[in-house]
Amino acid sequence: MADFVRVGLIGAGRIGRVHAESLARRVPGARLVAVSDIRREAALEAADLHGVPQAPADYHAILSDPAVDAVVVCTSTDTHARIIEEAAAAGKHIFCEKPIALDLANTDRALAAADRAGVKLQIGFNRRFDANFRRVHDLVAEGKLGMPHLVHIVSRDPGPPPIEYIRVSGGLFLDMAVHDFDMARYLSGSEIDEVYATGGVLVDPAIGAAGDIDTAVVALRFASGALGTIDNSRRAIYGYDQRVEVFGSAGSAIAGNNTPTNTVLLDAAGTHADKPLHFFLERYAEAYAAEVRAFCDCILQDAPPPVTGLDGRAALLAGLAAWQSYREHRPVAVGR
Repeated sequence: MADFVRVGLIGAGRIGRVHAESLARRVPGARLVAVSDIRREAALEAADLHGVPQAPADYHAILSDPAVDAVVVCTSTDTHARIIEEAAAAGKHIFCEKPIALDLANTDRALAAADRAGVKLQIGFNRRFDANFRRVHDLVAEGKLGMPHLVHIVSRDPGPPPIEYIRVSGGLFLDMAVHDFDMARYLSGSEIDEVYATGGVLVDPAIGAAGDIDTAVVALRFASGALGTIDNSRRAIYGYDQRVEVFGSAGSAIAGNNTPTNTVLLDAAGTHADKPLHFFLERYAEAYAAEVRAFCDCILQDAPPPVTGLDGRAALLAGLAAWQSYREHRPVAVGR
C-alpha cells in the first residue's frame, strides 16, 4: 500500500486555495502534484506558494497524467458533473465541492460514471467534519438523546456573495442551505421526507432581481417522524452564525458558534463576549483539512468515502423540493 496519494487540484479560487493549503501542508497522506485553473495566474500563484511542479491552464493535463491518483474539484458549480465524469473515465479518485450539479439528471450521470469506473467519489460537505457538529452527531448515534424529536439548524452568512455568483449558483436552497439539508440528515440519522419552505428578500433587492431570495425558513419532516427547522440569512451583521440543536426523548445536544476566545467581560455596562468568527474560511478551517484528510485516507485504506455521492444527491433533492415548496406555497415530498 502506498504511503500517500498524489493529488491534482482543479480550480484555484477561494475554496481551491484552502484545499491547496491543506493538501500541501496539513494532510500527511497527500502530495499536491499539480494545480490547474482557467486563470493561469491563479494556478501559478498556488503552485509557487506550495512548491507544486505543474500548473497547467487546462485541467485535462492533470486528468491525463498517470502520476496523478486523485483530483480535488473546486471549479464553478456548472462544471462539476462534467469534470467528475471525465475524471472517472481517466481512473482518478474524486473529491468534489458541493453540489454535484443543479439538477438530478446531471447528478445521476456523474454518479453513474464514478460507479462504472470504480473510483471513489467524496462530496465536500465540510460541516460533517466540524468537531462540535460531529460530537452532536455521535451523541445521537450513541443513543444519548433517546429518540430525536426536533432538529434546529441556524445558518446565517455575514454578508451575501456577489450578484454574479448568485445568478449561476442555483439560489439559496442549492448553494447555501444545501449544507444544512446535509446537516439535517447527518445529525438526525434519518432521511428528509418532506419540506415546507418560505422566504423573502429582506437583505438586498438586487438578490431578488437576480431571481433568488436572501432569507428563508424551512420546516422538515423526517422519515423517523422527527421534525426540524432550518433558518437562513445572507447577512448577519455580527458574523458567521452557525448553530445546531438536536432535542430527543432523553435530552438535548447543542453546538454553538465558535468565537476567537471564550472570555466574557462583565462590567457596569453589561456582559460582553467575542462575536462569532467572521466567515466560513475561519469557522471551518479545521473541518476543511479534516475532510481532505479523510478523502486521502479512504483511498489509502481502500475504504468507502465518509461523504458519498448519494449524500450529495440527497441534499440536492431536498434543495429542489424546497424551491418547489417556496414557489407553490405548500409542503413538498422529497424525492428519492
